[in-house]
Amino acid sequence: MAFLSEEITYHPKRPVFAPILANTMLSKVPGISGAGPSPEKTVFTPILDAELIADGRITSMPIRPNTPTGCPTPATITRAMMQLCGLTPLFINAGLEHPATTPTYHLCGEPGRDPRISDAVPMAGMLYQRGRELGAFLSQLSDMLVIGECVPGGTTTSLCVLRGLGYDARVSSSFIDNPHSLKEEIAGAVLRRIQDEGITDPLDIVAAAGDPMIPAAAGMVEGFSGEVLLAGGTQMLSVAALTKARGIRLPKIATTIYVHDDPSANFREIAGEIGLSPIYVDPGFGETGHSGLARYCIGEVKEGMGAGGAMYLARAMGHTGAVIRDAVMRTVAAYS
Repeated sequence: MAFLSEEITYHPKRPVFAPILANTMLSKVPGISGAGPSPEKTVFTPILDAELIADGRITSMPIRPNTPTGCPTPATITRAMMQLCGLTPLFINAGLEHPATTPTYHLCGEPGRDPRISDAVPMAGMLYQRGRELGAFLSQLSDMLVIGECVPGGTTTSLCVLRGLGYDARVSSSFIDNPHSLKEEIAGAVLRRIQDEGITDPLDIVAAAGDPMIPAAAGMVEGFSGEVLLAGGTQMLSVAALTKARGIRLPKIATTIYVHDDPSANFREIAGEIGLSPIYVDPGFGETGHSGLARYCIGEVKEGMGAGGAMYLARAMGHTGAVIRDAVMRTVAAYS
C-alpha cells in the first residue's frame, strides 16, 4: 500500500503550516455540518481544534476531540504531525464569531454571512489583500507554505463559489450520508442571486457566495514566492479556482484518499478542470485496528484542519509512512 499517490519532489527546510480559521453562518443550518455537537455550536469548532493542536488538549469546553461515534477529529492528526515534525503552526483568524483562545494572526475579517440572504464576505477584497501581504512576509521566513483550513460548513460555501465560477461541482461532507439535496437547495438559491445581480468578477463571486477563508488563502498563494501547498479537499478547490480565475499560478493541493476517492463528490474531476493534479495520502486507517480511525474509511469526517497536507508535509520532511501512522495512533490513543 503506497502512503502517497506520487513521489516527493520538494523537501522543505523551513516550512510554515498555516491553518486558516473562519466561520460561515451556513454551518448553523441543521444538517449542513457535522463539525460540532449541534448546529449552533459548529462555530466553536475552529477555536477548539486550534486549542487541541497548540496545547494538546481542549481547554475552553469539557469535551473530547471525537465525533459522537468515536471518530477522532482531523485536528488530532494535525497535532500528531506538528509534534512529529517539531513545528508550531501559524493560526490565521480570517473571521470568527467568537474570540480565538490560542494566538492567531488576525486579518480583522468578520464571520461569513448567509449567502442566500446577502453578500457572504463583503470584506473579501480586504481579506485577499491582507492574505497577499501575509504571504509576502512569510516568504522572507520560509521556503514552503502549507495552507490548511477549519471552516465548518465550508464545503457548502465552496460549492456555491465553484458553481458561481462555472464548475459543475459536487462536494464532500463530514457526514457519511452526504446531504446533497440540502446543499443543492442552498447553492441553487445563491447562484440565482449571483445571476440576478449580474455578478461576474471572480472575487465578487467569492464576496457574494463564499466564506472568509477563500479570499485570504488565495491572497496568500499570490503573495508567497516559494512552494505553496493547499492542504484540504473541496474547500481548497475553491481557493485554487479563484487563483486560476485571477491569473495567478496554481499551487499544489494535497488531501486524504477519503476525499480524493469520495464517490459522493467529483473532487478529481473538478481538480482536473481547474488544472490541478491532486496529491492524496492513504494513511491506512482501516488497518490500524482503531475503530474510530476506521470510520474515515467508510466516509465519516474524511479530512479537515489540513490533516492530509500535514501528513504530506511530514513525509516531505523525511518521515516514513509507518512512522507517521504510529504518531497518529499514539496521539489518538491519548484522547481515547
